[in-house]
Amino acid sequence: MKATQARRDIKTQYKERKKTGGVFVIRNTATGKALLLAAADLQGSRNRFEFAQKTGSCIDLKLQKDWAEQGGGAFAFEVLEELEKGETQTDAEFREDIAVLKEIWQEKLTGENADGPGPIARLY
Repeated sequence: MKATQARRDIKTQYKERKKTGGVFVIRNTATGKALLLAAADLQGSRNRFEFAQKTGSCIDLKLQKDWAEQGGGAFAFEVLEELEKGETQTDAEFREDIAVLKEIWQEKLTGENADGPGPIARLY
């Protein structure tokens, strides 16, 4: 019975944890190109990226050609902005806020109002 209660406690802790989403790029450090992405679970995205690097599997089809040529070690995971889910916010509202945040970053990185080339040379 102790094991069952311990599992329940772990599940409860997982469900009650603070959820952090945000906008991030996977940057090709050799070429400067980057793929702009957003996720409701930043840590999960980081874990998937690190797993892909370790196993040699590409994380996104847009990166596949460069990933095959240069290997996963040529890529870096960089968080641009984090957003914490509000206590009264639904999952759908949280995902919508993250999508808006991604649009803002898309404009910042590629928009005409950008001062100079910015931190990213080109987006995939």
